[in-house]
Amino acid sequence: MIGTDEQDTFIREHLYSVVTTLRRDGSPSNSVIFTVADGDELFFSTTDDRFKTRSIENDARVAVTFLDEGPPYRFVTVEGAARIQRDDIVAAHVQLNKAMRGDDFSPPDDFADRLAKQGRVIVWITPERVSGVTDR
Repeated sequence: MIGTDEQDTFIREHLYSVVTTLRRDGSPSNSVIFTVADGDELFFSTTDDRFKTRSIENDARVAVTFLDEGPPYRFVTVEGAARIQRDDIVAAHVQLNKAMRGDDFSPPDDFADRLAKQGRVIVWITPERVSGVTDR
């Protein structure tokens, strides 16, 4: 469980979110991501050369905000520590693609090679604080 039952339901229903990482000077940087909840953690895919990857390597503190698409402006923010997984990333990418495309997603034979060529990594977030408004 990441937060309360209501917060977890909201997170699972709103897969697009905004991740905030910190620059070296401490100022925030935001990116829109597709996020999957897995047990007590969240994860998303990015590439090793992206700014958010370098930011997380410098400072693992992140915040991920899930937004409702309209009034009454419900949201859930998960703050926590991120870690980057570079090896054995195929299973997480299959899970992510199934969440994004539907449970019938079947990876192509060269899926691992494609991920490697793209420089893909998985970013895991261990929640430390969960807040928001889900019941408006």
